[in-house]
Amino acid sequence: MSLIPTIPADVFAQNRVRVAAMLQPHSVAFVNNNDVLPTNADGSFILHPNADLFYLTGIEQEESLLVIFPDAHEEKNREILFIREASPLLETWEGKKLTKEQASAISGIKRVELLSAFAGVFRNLMCEAENVYLNANEHPRASSVLEDTREARFVRDCMAQYPLHRYHRLARIMHQVRTVKSGAEITMIRRACELTRDGLVRVAKFLRPGVNECQVEAEFAHEFISHGGKFAYSPIVATGVNACALHYIENNATCNDGDLLLLDVGSALGNYNSDMTRTLPVNGRFTPRQRQVYDAVYRAYQACAAELKPGLLAKDWRKFAQETIEKEVVDLGLLTMEQVKSQGPDKAALAKYFMHGVGHPIGLDVHDVQLVDAPLQPGWVMTCEPAIYIKDERMGIRLEDTLVITENGAESLMFDIPMEAEAIEELMNGGK
Repeated sequence: MSLIPTIPADVFAQNRVRVAAMLQPHSVAFVNNNDVLPTNADGSFILHPNADLFYLTGIEQEESLLVIFPDAHEEKNREILFIREASPLLETWEGKKLTKEQASAISGIKRVELLSAFAGVFRNLMCEAENVYLNANEHPRASSVLEDTREARFVRDCMAQYPLHRYHRLARIMHQVRTVKSGAEITMIRRACELTRDGLVRVAKFLRPGVNECQVEAEFAHEFISHGGKFAYSPIVATGVNACALHYIENNATCNDGDLLLLDVGSALGNYNSDMTRTLPVNGRFTPRQRQVYDAVYRAYQACAAELKPGLLAKDWRKFAQETIEKEVVDLGLLTMEQVKSQGPDKAALAKYFMHGVGHPIGLDVHDVQLVDAPLQPGWVMTCEPAIYIKDERMGIRLEDTLVITENGAESLMFDIPMEAEAIEELMNGGK
């Protein structure tokens, strides 16, 4: 019996209905899974499923391809899933592959074919369709280092073979439909948050002066993996001044008495992600100065989380967070009001102590897709992560929860993970 919870096939079917309704008449859409990427020699990374394909089918297997053609003349062509053909040799080396029946049960798609049949079906579909929706990674922070992806090759080949069709971007539609999470998706994210909570509790009881950051990471790994989860992203386990490097992932320094340990760690379960940051005193007690800064960040978190309501724009939220943290930084004696007033619109003075965004959507991707100009809606799942970094004092404090937007505001899916300073100290010193 698998420890990983599953999502019912009708959820994926409903996702396809939402996408199909947004296509222009006489349109066909294609979505490919990601490539299995090489490491060195004959090695390869573990497949990271294409989030759009998973969202529409629940299928993770490599080389899978989905076709959606709502207006196809023949009903059998309106939804087709193509999967890799298994062979005894392949299964000897890689294990069992999905049968057509299994793929159909997972996805709710009646017609499942082997990839060897795609070429013939493809031509028939393209001859009937007027519009073609092709997919691409249009995340604004995406890296373009790897340009020859499976999806990119499909786009190139399709447009070369059929240059006279009208082509459209599927990504913009996917960004709209994926932003608002279904009840099943929120349940999965909630369970990932619970696993993250259990990992944090385990680490809080383990942490003491002299342990290494990698040992702390291992405690999280044990909790996540033994319960069917995995790390949602490369964990940041950063003690002392390491916490001032935003994407520090070396995780190999000693945790010293008197220092703080920043933990930016989240579990993933069933491809859905959580994201949490807590900052713990290595010896179990905050110093007066650490407590002063910690409480400032905690107040900023409370204020920023309270702003998360339907209708809020990301740019307005960021401005609110900057103004909130500016006040805290001035009260801490790090900046003067004169410096704040004269810093200009780029917030140059504040950027020394707070230089990143205040939160992001989360779901199938840790930094999940959204339309940049879209206001928050009920069903969005967001992180909230204000921080203050004081490199000169070997201190970086960030607090972060995963929250779901409701009609009345934001509900933390990590409400039971201690955040207040007293609760952190109690947890580390024998409390629950």
